[in-house]
Amino acid sequence: MSDPEPCRIKQEQTEELIDVMVKEESEELSEDEEKHRIKSEEETHTNTEDSFSGNITAVNGFTCTQCGKSLRHKYDLSRHMRIHTGERPYKCSHCDKTFRYSGHVKIHERIHTRETAFTCAQCGKSFIASSSLNPLLHTVNKCDQCGHTLARPSPLGVHTKEKPYSCSECGKSFVRKTNLKHHQKIHTGVREFVCFECGKSFFRAPDLRQHHMIHTGEKPYKCSHCDMRFRNTGHLKQHERIHTGEKPYICTQCGKCFRASSFLKIHMLIHSGVKTHQCDQCGKTYLRPYELKLHLRVHARENP
Repeated sequence: MSDPEPCRIKQEQTEELIDVMVKEESEELSEDEEKHRIKSEEETHTNTEDSFSGNITAVNGFTCTQCGKSLRHKYDLSRHMRIHTGERPYKCSHCDKTFRYSGHVKIHERIHTRETAFTCAQCGKSFIASSSLNPLLHTVNKCDQCGHTLARPSPLGVHTKEKPYSCSECGKSFVRKTNLKHHQKIHTGVREFVCFECGKSFFRAPDLRQHHMIHTGEKPYKCSHCDMRFRNTGHLKQHERIHTGEKPYICTQCGKCFRASSFLKIHMLIHSGVKTHQCDQCGKTYLRPYELKLHLRVHARENP
């Protein structure tokens, strides 16, 4: 049986596969970035925002109907709701990137202007944001096994491939505790992030933001080799491998290489022989989802 090269599959047939890959890869969030994001959201209040006329204070606070979080001011609740709605009203004046809060876009724009407004008193290094002055954020971590140094406070497990955090429900392991918490929402079934456009709900805010771009048509990430644009960096990275020829995912059974982890997973079905995709009209089974999709067109022609 011949195995067609996955990269030859038409784009319309692989969109679902790519989406799966991006969703899986996006679970591997950086714990320090996640903590920094949460801290930023709590601390970011510009003088203009604090003096907002609608910032009404309630004795018992204001409660978010999506997640139950209580906030002191009405305006704080409005800002908090952007996490659930995916709204990002502040746009960078230098690129297409958008942000939930004005303070975030100001910090981001310093990347373009090269402005470093904060200097560490201990090492003299300059940063674009005050939160980066935390010594942990620019301390070098060194692996005691091979001597490899990590410039950021990422867990050494990322380097050693160790996954100490395991899910008590299914046994899946993760490098970071944050990733485990995101994963556990799958078992609880709680989807607190809801799209106000179509009602679709998600486990994580980044998934909602990515989904919202379907409605807005936004594609902020441009290929450095051609004019194609994408909604997220995962799609962009996979596409750019077409230009570079990079195929980092290797089959341990036969050595065949692929440019996406999802393509490798589909290929592995050939070795296992498991046909998990079944036609609900005739019962025929297939190894790959796009093969089933092509097969269904036969029934569509039979029953126009």
